[in-house]
Amino acid sequence: MLLSLRAEVEDALTTALEALDLPTDDLGIETPPEDVPAVLASSAAYRLASEAGAPPPEIAADLVEAIDADDYEYIGSVSQQGPYVNVLPSDRYLEAAVEAAQTESFGTLPDRETSVVVEHTSANPTGPVHVGRARNPIVGDALARVLEYAGYDVERHYYVNDAGRQIALFSWAYETFDESDLPAPARDSPEYEMVRYYRKGNAYLEEADDDAVEAAEAEIQAILQGLEDGDEETYERVSEVVDTVLAGMTATLERLPAEFDEFVKETRFMRDGSTDDVIERLRALEAAVYEEDAWQLDLPDIEKNLVFLRADDTSLYTTRDLAHHEWKFDTFDRAVTVLGEDHKLQADQLETTLELLGHDTDRLEQVFYSWVNLPEGGMSTREGTGVDLDDLLDEAIDRARQEVEDRLDDRLRDDDLDEADVERIAHQVGIGAVRYDIVAKQPTKGITFEWERALDFEAQSAPYVQYVHARCCGILDEAASAGHEVPDEIDVDALETEAARDLVREIARFPAVIEEAADDLRPHVVATYTRDLAEAFNTFYRECPVLTADDPETRAARLAVVAGARNAVANALDALGVAAPDSM
Repeated sequence: MLLSLRAEVEDALTTALEALDLPTDDLGIETPPEDVPAVLASSAAYRLASEAGAPPPEIAADLVEAIDADDYEYIGSVSQQGPYVNVLPSDRYLEAAVEAAQTESFGTLPDRETSVVVEHTSANPTGPVHVGRARNPIVGDALARVLEYAGYDVERHYYVNDAGRQIALFSWAYETFDESDLPAPARDSPEYEMVRYYRKGNAYLEEADDDAVEAAEAEIQAILQGLEDGDEETYERVSEVVDTVLAGMTATLERLPAEFDEFVKETRFMRDGSTDDVIERLRALEAAVYEEDAWQLDLPDIEKNLVFLRADDTSLYTTRDLAHHEWKFDTFDRAVTVLGEDHKLQADQLETTLELLGHDTDRLEQVFYSWVNLPEGGMSTREGTGVDLDDLLDEAIDRARQEVEDRLDDRLRDDDLDEADVERIAHQVGIGAVRYDIVAKQPTKGITFEWERALDFEAQSAPYVQYVHARCCGILDEAASAGHEVPDEIDVDALETEAARDLVREIARFPAVIEEAADDLRPHVVATYTRDLAEAFNTFYRECPVLTADDPETRAARLAVVAGARNAVANALDALGVAAPDSM
C-alpha cells in the first residue's frame, strides 16, 4: 500500500508545484525519521528556495495549502513541519493494507517483463565450500529472490571455471596420485574425497625436485593447451574432475538453500569459437598492445593492463569471461554478478573492455561483498586449514536443537512437538540463523560470525523474527479451533489502539521495501524491515489481546492484522531465503 500512497503523494506534489509555477523534476519524497508523526515527507522546498525566491518553510506552507487530501483515497492529511511537507495516511489506507496482506502472494510486485541473470558463487571447483566465501551464495540467492518478488524474470547461474591452471593441476593430480597415498576424506562426499588430490598436487609442486616439477608443469601445460585447442579427450578428462567436485559443492549449497538454473562452463565459450572471436576483436582495438610477450589492452583509467592472450596463444579467464558476458547480453535484459571484493580490478577491466567492444554496460551491475570470518581465524581451501561451510551448518543445527529443547518446557502453545518436529525446527532455525546473520549486513562490511548473536531468540536475529511467524500461526490456529474466522475486510475503527495501527503501517511497507531492495540490489534492506515488523508485532501482541478481545469486531479486525503480519513475515523471510517455522 505504501507504493500506492507514494504514487498519490507524487501526484499531489506535482499538481501543487505546477499550480505554484515551480519545477516538478525533484519531489524529494522520503521516509521521515521515527520521531516524526508522518509516513512520507517531502523535502522539495529545500531545493526550490532560489527558484521561488522564498525561504523553504514558506514554500512548504504553500504546498500544503495547495494540496487537498480529500481528492485522494490514501492521503489522510498533509502538514508543514519547517521546510518539510509531512503526509499521514487515511483510514482507507490502513483498511486496504490489511486487505492486501490477506493474500499469500503479498509483497509480490507486477511483472516487469524484464529478464535478469544473477551470477553468484562461481567458486572454483577445487574442494568444499568454505565459510569465508559463504556470503556469495547467501547474498546472491537472496538477491535473486528479491528480484523475483519485484517482478523480474530471474535466472540463477553458476559460472564454472573449468579451464584455468588450478583445474589443469587438479586433473593432473587426480590422474597421477593413488588414493592409497592420500589421507582419509573429512566427509563421505565427492568434493571432500577429490580435494585430497588437489592438495597433494600442490604439495608435490612445492616439495619435489626441479626435474620432477618441470615434468609435472609440462603435463599441466599440455592439459591447458588441449582445452585451448578444443581437444575432446582433454575436455572429458577435466570434466570428470570438475563435475565430481561440483556435485558435492552443489549439495552443500542446497543446504543454505542456494540452487541454480544453469551451470555455465567457461570451456563452452572456448569450444564454440566465442573466445577466439573476442580475441580477434580485441586485437583490432586501438588500445591493444603487445608487451611482455602477451597481448594486452592499455586501459588508461585502470591501474593495470588487461592481458587477454599469452605468448603461447592461450586465453585467460577474463578473456573467456568477456565472451561469457556477450552471451549474457544476447540472452538477458540485465546481468547482475555477485563478486568478492578482491575482484574489483577484474570487474573494472571487464566493464571497460565491454564498453570498448560497443556494449551498453548499464545493463551490467556488480554487487561486491567482504569476507565472513570466524573468531577462530583465517581459512584456506588450498592448505586444507579452512572451516568448511558444512561444518558451520552442522554446528548451527546442533546449537539450534539445544536451544529448542531448552525452551520446550516454557512454551505457551500446546501442540505436542515430537522428535521429528524438533529436528525440523532445529534445521529451520539453525540454518536460518546463519543465513540471516550474513545477509542482514551490508555486503561491503566485513563480518565476524558469532553464535551468541545469530541464535539469540531475544535479539534482532533470525529466531527473533521466525518466532513472530510461529506466534502468528499459533494465534490463527487457536482462532480457527474456536470457530473464529479471519475477515477479508475490516473497519479501521475496530483498530482502537495505536499499536495495532503501527503494525498495519509496517505491514503496508513490505511491497515498497521489496522495490527498494531490488532497485538498489541490497537484500539486507529486507532483513532490516523484518526486524522492524517483528518489533511492531511484539508491541501489538503485548497491548492488543486477540482471542480474548471483548468486542467481536475488534477480535475480527485484530485477527486480520495477525494474518497480514504472518504473510508479511513469511514472505519477507522467504525473500531472504530463511524458513518461516509454523511452530517453535
